[in-house]
Amino acid sequence: MTINVLAICGSLRAKSTNRGLVRYAQAHAPSGMRIHVADLLDVPFYNADLAEKPAAVQQLLKQMADADALLLACPEYNYSMAPALKNALDWASREPDNHLLSGKPVAIMGAGGGMGTSRAQYHLRQSCVYLNLHPLNQPEVFANAFAGGFDNDGNLIDEKIQANVVKQLQALLLWQQQLAK
Repeated sequence: MTINVLAICGSLRAKSTNRGLVRYAQAHAPSGMRIHVADLLDVPFYNADLAEKPAAVQQLLKQMADADALLLACPEYNYSMAPALKNALDWASREPDNHLLSGKPVAIMGAGGGMGTSRAQYHLRQSCVYLNLHPLNQPEVFANAFAGGFDNDGNLIDEKIQANVVKQLQALLLWQQQLAK
């Protein structure tokens, strides 16, 4: 059986190192896992006054409904998660009974300066509690985006981080199987 994982990257830049983490994960998913990538470029900020969900939101929500697990690439903006990522979760959380998120396993990774998005990831974990998402505890992926681990196009080239991403994906596969029992 193959599980479907939806990767959501909080960075909108094409050459983002967080997108590089997602690209690497997608290309190196373990056997039994397929990773699809959400496109947040056209997803507007959540607004309850919108009478109809925009097409980009409908597509995102369908991808979430089809996903067995989530992979969240979490940039750090001002010690917190990026608004695009939070906004995607906000849209999904407004669906009846939070059915798109509640009980779903999630892995979190991120690339940034200094501590490699650790503060943002811990903030995201707080949101996961409210949303009843089940984050994978280990291994954590905190990549320093400015220490030579990525090329100029944002692609992951550091072998140690690559190995950690693969370990996280393998752990997510097992976590999803465990939660599905």
